[in-house]
Amino acid sequence: MSKVPEIQKRVTAQRDDIIKFMREICAIPSMDSKIGEVGKRVQDEMKKLKFDEVRFDKMGNTVGRIGTGKKVIVFDSHIDTVGIGDRSAWSWDPFEGKVENGILYARGACDEKGSTPGMIYGMAMARDLGLLDGWTAYYFGNMEEWCDGIAPNTFVEVDPKVRPDFVVIGEPTRMQIYRGHKGRVEMKVVAKGRSAHAASNHLGDNAIYKLLDVIAGIRDLEPQLGDHEFLGHGKITVSDMTVKTPSINAVPDEATVFIDRRLTFGEDKDAAIEQVRSLVPPEHREAIKVEELFYDDPSYTGFVFPVDKYFPAWAYEESHPLVQAGMQARTLIGLPDAPSSKWNFSTNGIYWAGKAKIPSIGFGPGDEVTAHTVNDSVSLDDMVKATEFYAVLPSLLK
Repeated sequence: MSKVPEIQKRVTAQRDDIIKFMREICAIPSMDSKIGEVGKRVQDEMKKLKFDEVRFDKMGNTVGRIGTGKKVIVFDSHIDTVGIGDRSAWSWDPFEGKVENGILYARGACDEKGSTPGMIYGMAMARDLGLLDGWTAYYFGNMEEWCDGIAPNTFVEVDPKVRPDFVVIGEPTRMQIYRGHKGRVEMKVVAKGRSAHAASNHLGDNAIYKLLDVIAGIRDLEPQLGDHEFLGHGKITVSDMTVKTPSINAVPDEATVFIDRRLTFGEDKDAAIEQVRSLVPPEHREAIKVEELFYDDPSYTGFVFPVDKYFPAWAYEESHPLVQAGMQARTLIGLPDAPSSKWNFSTNGIYWAGKAKIPSIGFGPGDEVTAHTVNDSVSLDDMVKATEFYAVLPSLLK
């Protein structure tokens, strides 16, 4: 492709700007889906690069558009992060970050602010070199951490009501092409008991004790779960527990455990819920209920988009045209040969590809093993290099 040397020349010339932009968006806290301030900074960069449209959507996600062509591509990067946890566990300021041996360590560096600079600069370069002729290209900086897929769901169904032809997800892929991941369903198991003073606990009915067999059953269930040659084995874990009790000197009258159930191909959501329900001892079936979780929390703008917390598995074959275009783009920009792969964690692909059936691939700097850790990090060379990929890809799609 004749334009690659020019793209690479421009990326080299703008390297300092790309890195400066990256460090500045990492320095802005955007936890708990509060992405307003980092969204403003991202929008300033898109305005500087003369995007045709730059705005917040109704949910509070950041939308930038270049072009008005019939073919539509979305570059998806979630710009919210998890919290920092125990501040004393960090050896550096998690927002200011640090650079050591070419690696930027900061909250969100890997998951997932690292793809934002490359996407935005890559789109602008592609436009300037005529590689977006006939395209409408969107940058979509969204919230994802608390409910995968809710933001793209609103993109298609609420605002801007656009159904793209292709999506590139910027979650960390170690600069490889990722083409799928397991799905999941989130559940809760609620046990009801009867409170009593702890000194007279024989008069009560401890809700926690009713869940012990269920918890043990979940612990031992995983070997029985489904398996798939590409997506791998199903997973299940108890991820949280809450208790209602009048005081710490009382028998709890309600206890809830929350379950993260990763679904591989061949596993059904309803069957997965029934697997957990079957762990409830017969004598407790009136007192214990198993339910799928539902998400209706308002975004920071007050926007509510109710969805159930079921996220289907998805994957494309190596031969899919979008996967092949991604592999070709890697080769053109000089990345070493590497097989396509998959994420272990979940992404917005559960909506784009899993629910809406829109062809999607992943490509981004960073390794997901550092996500949500105090070593959240990305190679600055890879972060800048990704710009070339995002600039080249649309021209390889038909």
